[in-house]
Amino acid sequence: MTNSGSVVVVGSFNVDHVWTVAALPRPGETLSGQYRTGPGGKGFNQATAAARAGAPTVFVCALGEDLGGQLARALAAADGLDLREHASHEPTGTAGIYVDHDGRNSIVIGPGANADLPVDFVESQRGAIEGAHVLLAQLESPLASIEAAFEVARAAGVRTMLNPAPADARVPASLLALSDVITPNETEFCAQLERHLGERLDASTVAALDDDALHAWCRRLLPHGTVVVTLGAAGCFVSHADVALHRDARTHYRVAAAKVQPQDTTGAGDAFNGALAASWALRPEAAFADHLHYANRYAALSTERAGAAASMPHDADVRQRFG
Repeated sequence: MTNSGSVVVVGSFNVDHVWTVAALPRPGETLSGQYRTGPGGKGFNQATAAARAGAPTVFVCALGEDLGGQLARALAAADGLDLREHASHEPTGTAGIYVDHDGRNSIVIGPGANADLPVDFVESQRGAIEGAHVLLAQLESPLASIEAAFEVARAAGVRTMLNPAPADARVPASLLALSDVITPNETEFCAQLERHLGERLDASTVAALDDDALHAWCRRLLPHGTVVVTLGAAGCFVSHADVALHRDARTHYRVAAAKVQPQDTTGAGDAFNGALAASWALRPEAAFADHLHYANRYAALSTERAGAAASMPHDADVRQRFG
């Protein structure tokens, strides 16, 4: 039996090193910029978002015995995250991030301990996974460990959300089969179309596709489940299987982005995923469209703040801003 309202996130923690520059660096170019450091990693960003959006959240990860690991433990405690960590001999993960004045970013990841999350440790968290309402994962951790978590969740009837990021991750068909919802951005969506269907689509054209055409691509990629394609400033597109509408009245539609003044888009996709998981867990009786509206607003507000995990707003902030 699931514990309605709770989220389990399996994923990565990184210490982010961020440079803000006038324009993203080109090959061979040396630039001057402003530097800051802070917490990140897709898993931790999404877990922080889920917790700050109001859902009791468990975060399953691997950390090094170093200052980065100490930072993760302190921040998890501050946000009330239930941290379940595998103690790794590898250093805690890191990321180098460049952000330009338009809020665009380029990122390089050093996985470290994130690549050392064992299957048996994930399986040892069976009780937490089976007691959740939503399991959420990304692909900065070993695929075998993510798939093990999804197998536990599927057997227990827990809803599964897969954020197939980063775009170069090789998602096996077996993991897609265990996913109730996938949440790619345009680049990730096109990467999975090419990998699983052998079809090439230009990521820059996805937002402009006719709704019926985009729905058809989504149905081919995940016939049994829901695909949510995040489209940045254009909002998102959702495509449901006929047999899994999640209380929606339509099989496919778009949700517009909220109006904000973006300063830094780093972590915006993670904000969307964590907020979507939290909303779905907390209000399972609501239409899926309601959860998407909330996640869009939550993600939009996160872009008005600098950083990744540090930029995640609290539920009260979202409701005060957007009602």
